[in-house]
Amino acid sequence: MADEGLFIGTGGGTRQVINFKRANRHGLIAGATGTGKTITLQVMAEGFARAGVPVFVSDVKGDLSGMAMAGSPQQKNHQIFADRAAEIGDTDWVYAENSVQFWDLFGEQGHPIRTTISEMGPLLLSRLMDLNEVQEGVLTIAFHVADQEGLLLLDLDDLQTMLLNVAERADELTATYGNVSKQSVGAIQRSLLQLRTQGGDAFFGEPALDLDDFFVTDDKGRGVINILAADKLMASPKLYSTFLLWLLSELFELLPEVGDPDKPKLVFFFDEAHLLFNESPKALLEKIEQVVRLIRSKGVGVYFITQNPIDIPETVAGQLNNRVQHKLNAFTPRDEKAIRAAADTFRANPGVDVATAITELKIGEALVSVLQADGSPTPVERTLIKPPASRTGPLTPEERQIMISTDAVGDKYDALVDRESAEEILKARGEQAHAAAAASEAQEEAAKQQAIADKERAKAEALAAKEAAREAARQAREDAKPSFAEKAVNSAVRSAATSVGRQIAGSLGKSLIRGLLGSLLK
Repeated sequence: MADEGLFIGTGGGTRQVINFKRANRHGLIAGATGTGKTITLQVMAEGFARAGVPVFVSDVKGDLSGMAMAGSPQQKNHQIFADRAAEIGDTDWVYAENSVQFWDLFGEQGHPIRTTISEMGPLLLSRLMDLNEVQEGVLTIAFHVADQEGLLLLDLDDLQTMLLNVAERADELTATYGNVSKQSVGAIQRSLLQLRTQGGDAFFGEPALDLDDFFVTDDKGRGVINILAADKLMASPKLYSTFLLWLLSELFELLPEVGDPDKPKLVFFFDEAHLLFNESPKALLEKIEQVVRLIRSKGVGVYFITQNPIDIPETVAGQLNNRVQHKLNAFTPRDEKAIRAAADTFRANPGVDVATAITELKIGEALVSVLQADGSPTPVERTLIKPPASRTGPLTPEERQIMISTDAVGDKYDALVDRESAEEILKARGEQAHAAAAASEAQEEAAKQQAIADKERAKAEALAAKEAAREAARQAREDAKPSFAEKAVNSAVRSAATSVGRQIAGSLGKSLIRGLLGSLLK
């Protein structure tokens, strides 16, 4: 009976079946805690897988890992399931396992999932790090410069190194791209540090996820159910929601247009969907709306699971055509608003008072409206959801490890690859620049020392020349002085000359006196 579509339960005497050709028109599973949303998700995932449709689910509580094993009469809720199958007339119900692949961003409970910084892009990274518009602008400039200069941004180390480079070139880049302040770069660096403490560095790197590993079937033609271990990831809600949005964006970018295929190429279940929309800036909400609106033409169906239907923005909720609404409580004004909103989204059924029924539903019962083959929604019906065929509840760690080690993915993603990228190239450039600067500085220092040495040598030579001239002058003076013998002769001569002079002077004096006296006596 799988050919008719995905049977999810019976209500009002009618089998509620999601037409496979309309399953890519997305859907919503909503309801208060403990009302049966997880079981509904499990039933739908099993149904798609049996029809050969690969499935991706986020497992926020660890319960969905049990889909890898068949249920059994020994499980505590066996009798409830058996009674439910009989009540809704599901004669095909039997316990069965599913082909499962486990994934984990942290690589602990499944194969590591990685992407590169470049593939994530500045918009989603800004959302992940809660950056403001100015900081987002600086981050976008860093991406652009890296692209222009052929620098691969693969992991957080690459991005941090690129941001340091941008800060060092702030004046140059500001003149070309607009204001690049070191303060903004510093704020981004602090956000990156916080992202590391949340385990975000495990998500960025290589080998990056090959999305083809999601689009696989087993040897029986059943779609493989890809289960993301999200219990630890939920401690970092921004990382969780950003990762899932990135995954949708990558699917949208990579898959070809197929219109409405006979059955989806992949069905994506997004649990705790409200986290995707909490405090999201307008630009991000617009991107989410665009991806959800257009990805159906790529053959991908997206099903959001949330406690309250008003958690989903109207622009996105309007794209969700296959709806399963479990019980809502009416304790607060917000609850009452959610009930009215849920009632308004269903195609009316004269036999069902939605606003009343939505507060009376039992566990495992839901209001259901799905698209028919002609694209019109079925009238809303109170529906008993069929029981799952696989185990409800988590696998043991030993069982999970066996599944991980024996699936088709193998060790493809186990070893981290660190090839040459922005960090290595920029560090090499920095080392080269440092070496060149050191060589230039050494050359300048050598020239400076040479100049000092030349100056000292010239000074020494000048002093030596001056000293030589002084010595020559002294020597000349010394040479000009008479010897001892000459001094003796000179002294004798002077003495003799003095004596003769006195005698001459005496004789002359006497003559003069006589001459004068003679003149006077005449």
